[in-house]
Amino acid sequence: MEDELHGVVPCSSLAVDSILRVGTAGALWGLCIGPYDARKLGLTGVARTSFVAKTVGKFGFQCGLVAGIYTVSRYGIQEYRGRNDWVNGLVAGAVAGAAVAARTRNLTQVLGMAALVSAFSAAADYSRTS
Repeated sequence: MEDELHGVVPCSSLAVDSILRVGTAGALWGLCIGPYDARKLGLTGVARTSFVAKTVGKFGFQCGLVAGIYTVSRYGIQEYRGRNDWVNGLVAGAVAGAAVAARTRNLTQVLGMAALVSAFSAAADYSRTS
């Protein structure tokens, strides 16, 4: 569906859409995992509520950030190359994975995350276009 919209809808609109969708999914995941982690830590009351709220925000922000970087990278590469194929997803996945892992400042983790996200992105694009 996004491929049909490319060219009609600006890349920035597609990026905002993906940030909102994936960020919401991340927030829901944080809402599911937050109480579990709070229970494991033995938190109760206000401390538990604060921990869950921070977890929801953290997961929502991280997922939205990855989605935004991936979408902007993918459509930017597609515009540059003039083709819509699995290579766009491969490179955009590497960029998004490296951006997420960059704050670890560990080259091994940056390269590993870039390869992992890149492989999943390329596989998803390949399966969609084949």
